[in-house]
Amino acid sequence: MKLESQTREKLLKAAKTEFMEKGYAKASLRSICKQADVTTGALYFFFQDKEDLFGSLVEEPLNQMHMYMKQHYMWELQELNNSPMDKCDFSEDSKTALMIVSYMFQFHDAFVLLLTKANGSKYENCTDEFVKLTEAHYRIFADRMSIYYKTDRVDDYTIHWLAHLQIFSFVQLITHNITREDAIKQMDTIVKFMISGWFGIYKQ
Repeated sequence: MKLESQTREKLLKAAKTEFMEKGYAKASLRSICKQADVTTGALYFFFQDKEDLFGSLVEEPLNQMHMYMKQHYMWELQELNNSPMDKCDFSEDSKTALMIVSYMFQFHDAFVLLLTKANGSKYENCTDEFVKLTEAHYRIFADRMSIYYKTDRVDDYTIHWLAHLQIFSFVQLITHNITREDAIKQMDTIVKFMISGWFGIYKQ
């Protein structure tokens, strides 16, 4: 059992190196096996195929990120239900952003793989999925803001753009190769900008 665990870890380590260097599409299972000093039969004992191997490196952090986002969006809508719009406690946004940035840096390599090396795999559109989730939340959020402030409904294009802006603010903290400490500082500014921007749409 210990030998099997060690073999699997060797394969994952070699796979991460291969995917980081070449990306998913150009990565070679033969090269991964050679780096790990195991046979291709050993690889197929643990993993169904290249995509399963890639998924073993990225799927758990990806699923956890989805859960964090959904939990935050549910909390935000509950806050809107329980408090007047201008009395809502949006300080939770900063706490959640800090937690997400810290998590992304805890699993830095996995998110680099997801965001920059996943072309050709089923994970290549993961950023679009984050945008889609955020866009659906923003649609509800914006409609409630419009009702509260008695303004025109924000159009779908603007909602889509705002969702992209939010998600790519996080993406760039990983893809632009900055430190965790600098990323946290940047995110604090970004959150303040986003909150102020939302209220700027309605308070005219």
